[in-house]
Amino acid sequence: MDPNTGAGSDGHGAPVGRRLVLGMLGLGAGAMAAAPWLQGRLEAALGAVADKDPTGVTGLLPNGGGFRYYSVTSSVPHRDADSYRLTVDGLVDKPAEYRLADLRALPQTRLVRDVQCVTGWRVPETPFEGVRLSTLLDAAGVRSQAKAVRFTCFDGAYSESLTLDQARRADVLVALKLRDKPLGHSHGGPVRLYVAPMYFYKSAKWLSGITVTDEVRPGYWEDRGYDVDAWVGRSNGRDDDPTA
Repeated sequence: MDPNTGAGSDGHGAPVGRRLVLGMLGLGAGAMAAAPWLQGRLEAALGAVADKDPTGVTGLLPNGGGFRYYSVTSSVPHRDADSYRLTVDGLVDKPAEYRLADLRALPQTRLVRDVQCVTGWRVPETPFEGVRLSTLLDAAGVRSQAKAVRFTCFDGAYSESLTLDQARRADVLVALKLRDKPLGHSHGGPVRLYVAPMYFYKSAKWLSGITVTDEVRPGYWEDRGYDVDAWVGRSNGRDDDPTA
């Protein structure tokens, strides 16, 4: 399973009931053969349902614009332009705190890549847009003893790591947009990590902290057996690094 690729609940409302799940299954099956606008409506509906579902059962629904909805917690707070903050700290000369407006004011990079889940599903040619992580690292002044970067999230549970060389790649973003629209809560908004050449669990949702460290510290799922270096591999019919 790839529990970082979708939404958690906001702590309000009851878990999804059996009738609603069956109804959504039927809607998903029908929408798979329907027009793109209906698929878009289905994705929005699934995201809203997942926000009220601490059981994770919505991750089994058949479609959501290709994405599946999962979370490792039963409740994820919402952040908006007024309440969102991203900190950059650790082995840096100039720790910083960014508001959403600050991130939007920086140069933006748009990437169009396939999103690949470690479980096998894929969303082809998906546009993400945001600030290159290297831009934030350069602004902070990474110290010579630094070797890696650790990412924490405002769900209070999820974490990820990259080596410093991986973090400085041009295809690693602090993402603000998905499919040319601001990132919604169900997709990890308002800000998430996007690591284009790796399986999607590396693209930590609800990003709140970037900490430069002297070693790689395994993330949430690496502690539970996932690969630390998560390059999209031949097991899913792909080159080891599709963006090289």
